[in-house]
Amino acid sequence: MVGTFLQWRRCPMSAINRSPSALPQPKKQRGVAAVEFALLVFVFLALVFSIIELARIMYLYNTLQEVTRRAATAAASANFQDEAELDRIRYFSILRNEPGELPVGAPITDQHVRIEYLALVRNADGSLTSTRIAPGVLPADPAANRQICHANPNAATCVRLVRAQICKPEVAGTCEPVQYQMLFPLISFGLPLPRATTTATAESLGYTPGQVP
Repeated sequence: MVGTFLQWRRCPMSAINRSPSALPQPKKQRGVAAVEFALLVFVFLALVFSIIELARIMYLYNTLQEVTRRAATAAASANFQDEAELDRIRYFSILRNEPGELPVGAPITDQHVRIEYLALVRNADGSLTSTRIAPGVLPADPAANRQICHANPNAATCVRLVRAQICKPEVAGTCEPVQYQMLFPLISFGLPLPRATTTATAESLGYTPGQVP
């Protein structure tokens, strides 16, 4: 009895009055908070990344149309036989002064900006159809084009329109859409970018008064 009494005296009252909730939790429950935090962080980051990707897609959809507008407008007054000048127009259209990617717009580069020249061919019923002029059939220079168009404005080699598009550079003749490249490649899905197109009326095409064909 004396030993039991001494043991009871050595036991603090706080331990006797301690509620069951204050007792040490089993080891198997100590990692629950960490797991819940990890799940919440994953959901939060996925939401943030999705918002960023959506904003970038909207940026590209709007910017690519502006890229083709800049390219077509500039090409309407440039020599279609001057490849160096056409390259500078492509750089200008993607907001650069040298070869490279559209800012925050990968994979779009200056090589994706396609500039084509169209003729307005008159059909049998009198209607006009815009027809692409193959590079090998283009007039020799702007003066020769001016001469052809004076003789017949609806000739198949008379450049009347300039068209700029966003296409895959490796496919010639046809305009294949470019696949969207995700900024955060956590989830990959095949989303084709729009084949933004702008057609402008041909202006001087680099012709200067007095130029001889």
